[in-house]
Amino acid sequence: MAALTDFVRSNTTEPHRIRTRQILKSHPEIKKLIGQKNPNTFWVAAFCVVLMTGMAWLVRDQSWWIVVAAAWFIGAFPAHTLFVCIHEAAHNLIFKKPTANAWAAIFANLPTVFPTALTFKNFHIKHHAFQGVHELDADLPDWYEARLIKNYAIGKAIWLLFYPIFQGIRTLRMKELAVFDKWVIANFIVQITFDVLIVTLFGWKALAFMVLCLFFSVGLHPLGARWAQEHFLTLDPQQETYSYYGPLNGPNLNVGFHNEHHDFPSIPWNKLPEIKKSAPEYYESLKYHTSFVKLFFLFLFDQEISLYSRIVRKERGRVPVSDQSKPDMELVQSQVAPAEAAA
Repeated sequence: MAALTDFVRSNTTEPHRIRTRQILKSHPEIKKLIGQKNPNTFWVAAFCVVLMTGMAWLVRDQSWWIVVAAAWFIGAFPAHTLFVCIHEAAHNLIFKKPTANAWAAIFANLPTVFPTALTFKNFHIKHHAFQGVHELDADLPDWYEARLIKNYAIGKAIWLLFYPIFQGIRTLRMKELAVFDKWVIANFIVQITFDVLIVTLFGWKALAFMVLCLFFSVGLHPLGARWAQEHFLTLDPQQETYSYYGPLNGPNLNVGFHNEHHDFPSIPWNKLPEIKKSAPEYYESLKYHTSFVKLFFLFLFDQEISLYSRIVRKERGRVPVSDQSKPDMELVQSQVAPAEAAA
């Protein structure tokens, strides 16, 4: 692939809803997985919250190099797992009731310092519905990001290092999606209270440790390769979503099964491998990654890969902005309704 100077433009709608329909037609047995919940995700989140809080206490009086090393080598992993738990809650895949999922997300947010869990939910759901639509997909880099970073290794390293900041700035362009409801307010109140307690009881260095864990977990770290893995055109100039099948799917709760998740966003993380197993002809024909470390260095040093290596589209399809990104659930429900009426 040649170095890009603009995003790759597509005249089609996002590809996943079409494949969802095809897979369900070929493999109706997958229907039994749709709508399942995994409350054990909450206990994974609880373990990570306790672990990161305990580590913050342990490093509270240590030298800065120990704080940074502990965050990069250890803390980044539970921080990333908590991000995945928040993601599961955003799709209401932990508990049956949406309110319980919202509280689970707020709880999982605690050690990552900034109150982003409910804001993330509001923007992430639209990423599924409007993948590649610049004004609705917060996962897509801004044009200014791509022009600023270009394809230089140092630029991409800086972009990864400050990824949470770039991600936050992107939301400013999502004028149709701005939401400031009671859940966002609750997220802010709970998070600020927790942060104040950490500083009061443990000190500023403990809070700094948690901030570093957040930045490393999604940034300048092999875990940060996840952003290059999911939708960057790293292996094929036309395939816009990639899965990762490697060992980090363990601590990352199968977040690497990204094609499977986009095709079936109403199936929890522990069931995603079953989708690939049931419909191998749809997934084994797609290109995928097996190493975050390899991808991390590929993204940094391959000058043919830049922030322009993304597909953008104007076409929204017939999906309204209010869509909650449950195409798999909607397909199953639409098939059940006529059957019940006939009975």
